[in-house]
Parts: sequence; C-alpha cells; structure tokens
Amino acid sequence: MSQISGFSKLTKLEKIDWITTHYLSNYPQAKSVIKQYWNSDEALQKLHDEFTENTISNYYLPLGVAPNFEIDGKLYAIPMAIEESSVIAAASKAAKFWLDKGGFKTEILGTTKVGHVHFNFEGNPEHLKAFFNSVKSKFFSETASITKNMEKRGGGIKDIQLINKTDSLKNYYQLYCTFETVDAMGANFINSCLEQFGHTLEAEARSYQEFISEDTYPEVIMCILSNYVPECLVRAKVSCPVSALGDTKEEAERFVRKFSQAIKIAEIEPYRAVTHNKGIMNGIDAVVLATGNDFRAIEAGVHAYASRKGQYSSLTHVKVEDGNFKFWIEVPLALGTIGGLTSLHPLVKLCLAMLNHPSAEELMRLTAVAGLAQNFAAVNSLVTTGIQKGHMKMHLMNILNQFEANETERADAVEYFKTHTVTHSEVINLLKKMRA
Repeated sequence: MSQISGFSKLTKLEKIDWITTHYLSNYPQAKSVIKQYWNSDEALQKLHDEFTENTISNYYLPLGVAPNFEIDGKLYAIPMAIEESSVIAAASKAAKFWLDKGGFKTEILGTTKVGHVHFNFEGNPEHLKAFFNSVKSKFFSETASITKNMEKRGGGIKDIQLINKTDSLKNYYQLYCTFETVDAMGANFINSCLEQFGHTLEAEARSYQEFISEDTYPEVIMCILSNYVPECLVRAKVSCPVSALGDTKEEAERFVRKFSQAIKIAEIEPYRAVTHNKGIMNGIDAVVLATGNDFRAIEAGVHAYASRKGQYSSLTHVKVEDGNFKFWIEVPLALGTIGGLTSLHPLVKLCLAMLNHPSAEELMRLTAVAGLAQNFAAVNSLVTTGIQKGHMKMHLMNILNQFEANETERADAVEYFKTHTVTHSEVINLLKKMRA
C-alpha cells in the first residue's frame, strides 16, 4: 500500500499504472479489465471521464425497459437501469396485470423543495425576530440576479421563515427557505440562493442597532438544501373490483385478504417495512438512475418520509371498500428533466426521449408508478408462490454465466430446474455431472 501526492494531476494512464502497481499487483489482468470498459469513441469517453474525478474506466449497469404501463390514460415503456435480477421482469408483469384494469392513476400533491441557512445567535430572540422582519425583503432583492431565469420558467423562491430551534440545540436558529424549481433538479440554484441569504444575514446584522448594543451577531454555520422534501410529493394508485383479482370469488377474496395483511404488517413492523420499501426503491431508483437523477438523494428523502411519524413504515397502503381493492403509494420525489446529466449523458437523453421528454412533474408520476408496480409484484409473489421462484430463475442465469456454461448446458439446466430448487451448490453439481 502506498500514499501519493498529486494523484489528480496524473494522466489517466498514469493513474492506472499507479493503482495497478500499488493496489492490484495480485490481479494481473487488472489493466486489461480497466481498458476493456473504455468506449472506443474518444469524444464519448472524454465526456464520461469528466462526469467525476480521478476516472480510470466506466462502470456499466444494464439498461432495460419495462413496457405496457398505462399511466393516466397513456401508454409508456419505462427505462430502468439496474443490475438486480427479476426487478424489470416484475415491473413489466405488474404493468401488464393492471393494463386491462384501468391502469395506473397519479396525482401531484406538491413540488416544493427546501433549503436552510443554519446559524447561531446568542442574543435576544425578539431582537432577532424584529431584525429578520426588517430585512426579509433584502433576501429576495439580493438574489434577483440568481432567480431571474428561474422566475421566467415559473419558479423561484417561495418563502423564507425564521425558525427558533434553541429548544433542541443551544443558540441554534435557521432560515427555512422554500423553492420551486420547475423542471430543473435545482440543487445549484437553491444552494446559490442560500449562500446569498447567508451573506445578506451576516452583512445586514452588522448595522442593526440592537445587535450592536448587545455586541452579538448571527453567525452562519452552513447554507445547504435538504433532500427531505415532504412537500414535493406524488401519489400513484391502482384499483379494481376484488372479483378481478382471482379466477373464483374465493380465490380473489383470499388473495386480497393476504395481500392486505402483508401491507398492514409493513405498516407496523419496521423489520418488514425496510425490506418492503427496498423493493419499492428497486423500481424507483432504476428509473431515477436511467433518467440522470440523483438516486442517493431520492433514497435519503424517501426513507426519511417513511419515518416521519416516529416509526419507519410502509410507503404503500391498501384499502378494500364496497367490493373494490385500492392500492397506492405517496412518495417524495424531487426530480429534474433539465440540467445535470440530463443534457450530457447520451443514454439519459435517450431515456427521456423514450418517455416523450417529460416535465419534472410527469417524471415524478412515472417514477412513483414504477415503485408501486414493483411493490405490487413483490407482495403478490410473497403471498402466492413465494418470492424465490421468480428470483432464483433469474439467479440461475447468473450462476450459469459465472461458470461459463455453453448453450447446451444452459438449456439442460433450465429444463432441470423447472422441477428442482435452484441453489448455488445444486447448479455446480449439475454442471459437474454434465461435464464429467
């Protein structure tokens, strides 16, 4: 192992030489593997290299498509970037299942995004409140150059509030700021506004008489957006008569009873809720990644929302009334369709074109539906055949690929495991017998 100074200043080939010499000496094929994933188009490779820092290669994920989604009366094929087996198959199966039952319906409940100026103040809270009211208009006027273009698109700063948090942390206050960023993700816009708010807060405070008399002034700690956006919310739902969920009345009622109980378990049992919501995020993250959005931010915000009532709980809910089955999700999704990778990454641009160049609100709707579809498919499997049947069928292909099975071996293995349980050891044993 070795330290290095100036690594970022090395060329890509020099970085590779260094990393393979000092950290991959036990992996002789390292350089060929790294270069194997370079794009032969030099301009495209340069574009990818500049997405982040210290790049040495590309890391590929499969890009798949889940067709047959009827959403608010329109048909979509949804792009999904994910490496996990059975996710896209499950989403596609759910889409087809609901296709003749009215499809998916969605509703935007809000598009507000949030940021804060976090600061300390040791003086009189009433003086701080009076000061804030006297300078609030300056927060808007002194960010006019930043907000001008956003306002032309229908966005901008919505409101700024002074929040006293001293009950939770000594001397701690915040400016709670809300924004509308329309079709942009808005992170740079929001953070630029917040940093100007911080400058204005400290500068104006220096000439405020009450602070001068007390010789105490607000001290800005940090200015940063929040990825918790409970007011940037979308609902997606499906519904149909209970009778449509089985071949017989008894079968349909049994399915609904078990499905409803499974959802209610996830509502009250955090151990189950975490896995339940992970399945939802399989669908959501795959669309977020395919469309060039920040899946880490979405994950953090969604899981915070799932805990908003003091206990981690299911994001999906179910109700049966008057003979009708209703299943829905409400999820915060701060997404964008302009800026960032959406205008740079060729496959992201392709995916957005596949979705007919959606607005941010439309992308919120489609992404929420992907999460709901994924959850329906997973719970459907859990309460009927069990989750492993479909999952292990896909996993079989991964194991066969790992051991470089030829086409004959693959076909024979698929036939064999139609009537046998797929396990890693059992697949190995079968291959050994075939090759004996």
